[in-house]
Amino acid sequence: MAVGAIDPRTPVVVGVGQFTERIDDPGYRGLSSVDLATEAVRAALADTGADVGTVAQAIEVFAGLRQFEICTPFTKPPLGCSDNYVRSVANRVGADPARAVLEPIGGNGPQKLMTEFAGAIAAGDIEVALILGSEPGSTAKYFAGRDDKPDFTEHVGGQLEDRGYGFEQYMSEYTAKHGLTGAPVQYGLLDNARRGRLGFGVTDYRHAMAELFAPFSKVAAKNPFSSSPVERSVQEIETVTDENRMICDPYPRLLVARDTVNQGAAALVMSVSAARRLGVPEGRWVYLRGHADQTEQDLLDRVDVSISYSAKQAVAEALRVADIGIDGVATFDLYSCFPFPVFAVCDDFGLTADDPRGLTLTGGLPYFGGPGNSYSLHGIAETVAAMRDKPGSFGLVGANGGVMSKYSVGVYSTNAGEWAVDRSKELQQNIAALPKVPVTRNANGAATIETYSVHYDWPATTGVIIGRLDDDGSRFMALSEDENLVALMTDGDPLGARITVQSTGEGINRAALR
Repeated sequence: MAVGAIDPRTPVVVGVGQFTERIDDPGYRGLSSVDLATEAVRAALADTGADVGTVAQAIEVFAGLRQFEICTPFTKPPLGCSDNYVRSVANRVGADPARAVLEPIGGNGPQKLMTEFAGAIAAGDIEVALILGSEPGSTAKYFAGRDDKPDFTEHVGGQLEDRGYGFEQYMSEYTAKHGLTGAPVQYGLLDNARRGRLGFGVTDYRHAMAELFAPFSKVAAKNPFSSSPVERSVQEIETVTDENRMICDPYPRLLVARDTVNQGAAALVMSVSAARRLGVPEGRWVYLRGHADQTEQDLLDRVDVSISYSAKQAVAEALRVADIGIDGVATFDLYSCFPFPVFAVCDDFGLTADDPRGLTLTGGLPYFGGPGNSYSLHGIAETVAAMRDKPGSFGLVGANGGVMSKYSVGVYSTNAGEWAVDRSKELQQNIAALPKVPVTRNANGAATIETYSVHYDWPATTGVIIGRLDDDGSRFMALSEDENLVALMTDGDPLGARITVQSTGEGINRAALR
């Protein structure tokens, strides 16, 4: 479609920005979440090629992503924070948006927000929106235990549409009591279930995970925004050493998202009409040609925890909206906190670790960095830059949240095309109609292990189990410190192992090897 003939309400991404500071770099400042995001927003404004001040004042919506330190109401940020993160950033760049939004937790958030506000632009509700995110993990680590801690407290007030924390979608009291309080153990359950479905042994599967991620590290090594720009070999990633210690089974450290980073990202989207009015050159315009958002069943409801319907449906729908197939994608950035989210998409769309197009543009969360909920905003920034370098091609961003709980996809291109509505709501009915596995909360009796992980960082090495009762096939969760069972879980292969489970008065099921 000729650009001149396009609907003036069509949304285009016109500016992207990233910022990273490494704790071991000269001049490291230990910035706050607000300051990290501000650096990225300034870069995004400059990236438009238009007058920075004029563009900043035209932004109607600032939509922010939560940092880890404000993801629950249970703890306070150790160095203080703003009472309105989004407006603190807006103030620093000379903007006064009519609407400030703070998104719930979830790594799908960047693409979800991009689709939401691009759609609002296409509908004529707004003309200009900015998405921003940051994570100050290394700042918190740097100042921990020091006497010269900064105080990042700010009281700016103002309107804020706080959409809530959202962590209750990813865990319950029952799963938390059984060790599912962090991402590594949660994804360990999924990867071990996939290993079982494919019939891999423990060693062979770890090798496959390392083969998947070694090319990611190669990309990260060349990315100036990487938190750890070091190329890693397959052998280095798969070999357990003191440096590459086990975090949670099946993951050594180099297969786990790197969360102690200082990174920020931003993306500016506006209507074609606004882009013309504000003087943004057409060479900066990138269209969101395809998009979709899907939500998975709760973890314990899923008949097969080794697959992801939400990722499959979201990718397929975004490609349909963009009117291309998977072979028509020139670049990918697939969410990669652990191998499973990447494998889930590869399994369904025939992608392999050695695909010549690559599966990441950033370098992936273990190597580029895992800045909390805002990682895929970096993926969007890299994709927009890649599309400008390859006019007419298509780039796909896959953004994952929770325990493979939500998946959002965007397909980007400089190839002009008017906004098209996706069928996400209709497709969600397919997932809602899936069967569910009955769950026995207080489990007793003979059982088998369906999938598992192991906490190596607890005071005692502890097995985490999803199992099935022999009597009725219902599912349960259990913990185990049983010497024989833990030995099997750490040095053998417990998938399908016969166990005995017993409920306790504390609401925790305990398992032992039969």
